[in-house]
Amino acid sequence: MSCCNHSHGVASGCCGTAENDSEITPEQWAEVHAIIARHKETPGALITVLREAQGVVGYFPTELLDCIAEGMNIPASDVFGVVSFYSLFSLNPKGRHTIKVCTGTACYVKGIREVINRIASEYGIREGETTEDRRFDLEGVRCLGACGLAPVMVVGEDTHGAVSADRVLELLKKYT
Repeated sequence: MSCCNHSHGVASGCCGTAENDSEITPEQWAEVHAIIARHKETPGALITVLREAQGVVGYFPTELLDCIAEGMNIPASDVFGVVSFYSLFSLNPKGRHTIKVCTGTACYVKGIREVINRIASEYGIREGETTEDRRFDLEGVRCLGACGLAPVMVVGEDTHGAVSADRVLELLKKYT
């Protein structure tokens, strides 16, 4: 059975059909197929396709890797090798908002560990995990380059300085 039928521009087989238990919506499959179609004749375009596909789906479930491999006419093992090698790509679902907390010396001394503990306790996650509802990812990073704002955390594109355990939950309420 074919995983992706690009000649008709329609997903068939395991790519987004009703009988598939995939969390990928038909609209997302359509976008992935369009991405593959745009780049499949371009040599060396795999990373571009992967970046764009992850932007649509958020991560790489097996059926998406297989679909990209078939659509790009590349062995699935090569596609998996690229995805598992680069930290840019994720094989696990990610949250809508990534919380990056600085664990560098300045932030550590000023109480970032308490901030992390408060987030972990409230949302039931540890560093490197995603909330069940996929609202947040929590990442500890060595430096955010903002020592003057210590303790500092970044949520998505928003930088928050002088974060305290007492106010971190209030800060996170605006990220739905």
